[in-house]
Amino acid sequence: MDQIIRREWALPIDVDMVLRGQGADPDNVRRRRPRLVEIAQRALNDGLKLIEPTAAYRLLPVSEVRHDRLVLADGALLRSTLLVEQLASAQQVVVIVCTIGPALEERVSSFMDRDPAYALALDGFGSMAVDALGAALCDQLEMEAAREGRCTSMPLGPGMMGWPVEVGQPQIFSLLDTDAIGVTLQASAQMLPRKSASMVVGVAARPFEAGRTCDFCALRDTCRYQDRTRLPAI
Repeated sequence: MDQIIRREWALPIDVDMVLRGQGADPDNVRRRRPRLVEIAQRALNDGLKLIEPTAAYRLLPVSEVRHDRLVLADGALLRSTLLVEQLASAQQVVVIVCTIGPALEERVSSFMDRDPAYALALDGFGSMAVDALGAALCDQLEMEAAREGRCTSMPLGPGMMGWPVEVGQPQIFSLLDTDAIGVTLQASAQMLPRKSASMVVGVAARPFEAGRTCDFCALRDTCRYQDRTRLPAI
């Protein structure tokens, strides 16, 4: 299947999400530091004007599952024990890179010295915007699969246990033209813009085993965002 690019997503982000994106508890902030709520509202209003939510993805048939890799129909490999364990029944996989673009990061950098509270709130908004974009795409893929009587898996991404970032990122980027959405992969395996995400979703005729993305994250015991995001954390 050819690559698909989708733009102009409506992302349901509110002030509480901006606060959570900074690692704060919204209820505590409202009680103790109401000024931060005002700053978060400003970041939300500004952030919505700065982002350009865009996703690039391809649906690829799986031809074989081996002990440590998925072999795709064109001979490409997704080498990962995580993917083999979770997507062994997949008939297809969707490889995805999504981003909110560079403008928000540029605004954060320009305000970090002169107004750090606002910059941090804007950065928190950006983190939640990427998560909301990935979740919206996963929901859309789930609905499209359901219309054909198929099921989708939870999103799995580089950086989760069983799929190191330095291994997984090049595999995903080799299968997509990410220049088309302005995302590049650095030698360090970091994506630019930083407010981007990469993942794989399986598609099969029957439901996948239930689970949470957080269950396979190396930070699951300490992460403050646990159960508040659907995307792999990197």
